[in-house]
Amino acid sequence: MSGSTHLTFWRHWVQQPQKTWLRRALFQVHLWSGITVGLYILIVSVTGSVLVYRNELYRAATAEPIISKSLEPRLTDDQLKDAAKRLYPGYRVERLGRALDLDQAVDVWLSRGDAIKKRLFDPRRGSDLGDSVPTGIWLVSKLSDLHDNLLAGPTGRKVNGGGAVAILAVAVTGLAIWWPGIKTWHRSLLLHRGVGWKRWTWHLHSMVGFWSFGFVLVFAVSGIYLGIPQPFLDLADQLEPPAATNAGVRIGDQVIYWLAYLHFGRINGIGIPCSGPGLCDQATKAIWAVFGLAPAAMAVTGVLMWWNRVLRPRLAGPRGPTRPRTGI
Repeated sequence: MSGSTHLTFWRHWVQQPQKTWLRRALFQVHLWSGITVGLYILIVSVTGSVLVYRNELYRAATAEPIISKSLEPRLTDDQLKDAAKRLYPGYRVERLGRALDLDQAVDVWLSRGDAIKKRLFDPRRGSDLGDSVPTGIWLVSKLSDLHDNLLAGPTGRKVNGGGAVAILAVAVTGLAIWWPGIKTWHRSLLLHRGVGWKRWTWHLHSMVGFWSFGFVLVFAVSGIYLGIPQPFLDLADQLEPPAATNAGVRIGDQVIYWLAYLHFGRINGIGIPCSGPGLCDQATKAIWAVFGLAPAAMAVTGVLMWWNRVLRPRLAGPRGPTRPRTGI
């Protein structure tokens, strides 16, 4: 590309990007990447925002300990195991755990083949008191596994890494095609009234994409690391080979640490940039939760725009000549 051609291209990009071939190409990449991983984006976005409050959810789901009110003597471990096996014939006791308060319900794990039961038993009567894992704890745990591993273990985590690459591609191409031209760029920063719901959806998509870009970029890059960490570790070793003198202080290690830190917005309930629980911590979590929903909002509005501009006209059939569309 010659200098004059290069200058002309960028002049068109600055003034009327819709007419450049690069913008049209990026739009197609953005469109089909978004359609391909739209459902995935919706799932990880919503679950991620909810799991910002993972610790609070676990605390809320944790039931009060069950204390035996019986006056009978406490059963020994062997007696409790016999009671459990009588109630669950064919099962083998794998674990029996007592709390510091010996009158608190005893946690007994039983197995038969691949089946595992985790039950609570009265330490004095030997009666079954129910699941040792409350339903709320189980739901939060499954939600966490869905977000982290797509319920598929290490394989799901690697797929998550690939999904984060796709989200990164959608975000970067989205920022490029967001630019509407030097005369109208400010219109894409806010919502507008009286434009009809279809145009309003486009403005919402554009506005959310712009203001949330930094957060989505962090979520995507850190998601790639959490799903596929080895390339990041190898790069850190290449840039700064490990040695006794730089153990724990390498820049690459600090960057990797902050990638994981920024992904969640908190570690053990401590938020960024807060030093402990409190208003700052809760405000930080709220910000992370709100911006964590941005990819979901983008996916929903993107599908609506695709329906309005592509699918709906095709399903409706030919209705005579229409004006060509030059926008998104």
